[in-house]
Amino acid sequence: MPELPEVEGVVRELSPVSIGRTISEVQVSDVIRRSKGLGKEAIVKGKTLEEFIDELATMKIVDITRRSKYIYFHLEKEGQLYLLVSHLGMSGAWFVVDELEDVVEQKFRKHIHVVLKMEDGGLLIYSDIRRFGELRLLQREEDYLPLLRMAPEPFDTDAEEHFIDMAALPKYGRKPIKEVIMDGHVISGCGNIYATEALFRRKIHPGRATERVSEKRKRELFREIVDVLQESIVAGGSSISDYRNINGEAGTMQTRLKMYGKKLCGKCGTDTKSMKIAGRTSVYCPQCQR
Repeated sequence: MPELPEVEGVVRELSPVSIGRTISEVQVSDVIRRSKGLGKEAIVKGKTLEEFIDELATMKIVDITRRSKYIYFHLEKEGQLYLLVSHLGMSGAWFVVDELEDVVEQKFRKHIHVVLKMEDGGLLIYSDIRRFGELRLLQREEDYLPLLRMAPEPFDTDAEEHFIDMAALPKYGRKPIKEVIMDGHVISGCGNIYATEALFRRKIHPGRATERVSEKRKRELFREIVDVLQESIVAGGSSISDYRNINGEAGTMQTRLKMYGKKLCGKCGTDTKSMKIAGRTSVYCPQCQR
């Protein structure tokens, strides 16, 4: 699943080629139409397809920003501001192309679900292989309350204290520290990949109960998370499976990972072990991480 660095990379790539352009037409796939017909919500959430298509058409993209793992398309239509919120799920990707055939990889071209035709020509395309992503057209952020419950950005000045305060709550005390740092209410944007790396760097066992991690080590861990997220942003993110930027290019952070997906510890050579935490496979070194 794309985490904060991957989403940040998409935003940085999308912004210069999308801001200022106007959407002339919206097309959605037959898969989405069938899903809506069955009373389900595949990708397009919170609105009927007719509402989504009609309202989004003729909107101008005035800005693109990131909040945690979400992409915010700030839109304007007839003097009214709107927000198209995009979550990439497990395998979502945006492409800016002239024609559908310009999406090079077949696995993405085969799973194009939303096409935004631009007034000045060209396409802004959302592809999603597993269809766990979502698009929500809102008038404001407050219209979807889960967005307001996210932790501060990890780079914000108040984020570390927020983490310390949240981790001290009784409901988190007995949970594994890895589960807690992957909780978006506690730290924004840190998922399985970067939680694994930060815990390894700070030599903390992912299954250790949060209440058994001292405040000093929690602060060290938080700062490590910030460092590894920033490092990944510079490297263009981690292309573990289906992450691509808008040009279909992979990131390079996966070549720098020291523990995620590894069979041997890069520090001591010990065979790594794994365990399930919050439904995710957690790899760790039994020798280095206590």
